[in-house]
Amino acid sequence: MKKSIVSAWMFMMASLLMGGGNIAPALPQMAQIEGASCKSDKVYIEADAQLMWQDQHYTDAEDGAFKNEGSVGKAGKWGYAVNYCRALEYAGYSDWRLPTADELMHVHAKEGQVFSYSRDNDFWTSTPTEGYRYYAVFPADAYQYARLANQSNYIRCVRCIDENEEASNSEFIR
Repeated sequence: MKKSIVSAWMFMMASLLMGGGNIAPALPQMAQIEGASCKSDKVYIEADAQLMWQDQHYTDAEDGAFKNEGSVGKAGKWGYAVNYCRALEYAGYSDWRLPTADELMHVHAKEGQVFSYSRDNDFWTSTPTEGYRYYAVFPADAYQYARLANQSNYIRCVRCIDENEEASNSEFIR
């Protein structure tokens, strides 16, 4: 008898699901919570260089991609990094790019940590070197190091500030 009831119940549920039915009404209702983030789109404005830098929280998935030579979010291989910045829509702008080695070294050479969110590992630049290598900059010493394009490094995008934009503040939060 017990086997018959279990079999009938499984058959009924399988039929309902395969037929496109919705079993949600039979399940307890749960509150719908919006997926809004408490984190704002932060940027750092480097007024002397007329550059706006992405200053966004790094996730566990991005840290994992960096450690495992993968590509996720703001961590990945060089080609992924270039495409990530090109496609980025952040803080109301869509003209982001991967920084040059000089730009990234300049911002990391400043006294103290200018970014709210950073990592103590290399960040990609768009500057090529010999072979299939590109420069990455290590934030702690602000030096550039040649890295293979298939290695994973962190990504921080940059954009040029237009003369109509306010660049008088050294920090700007949207």
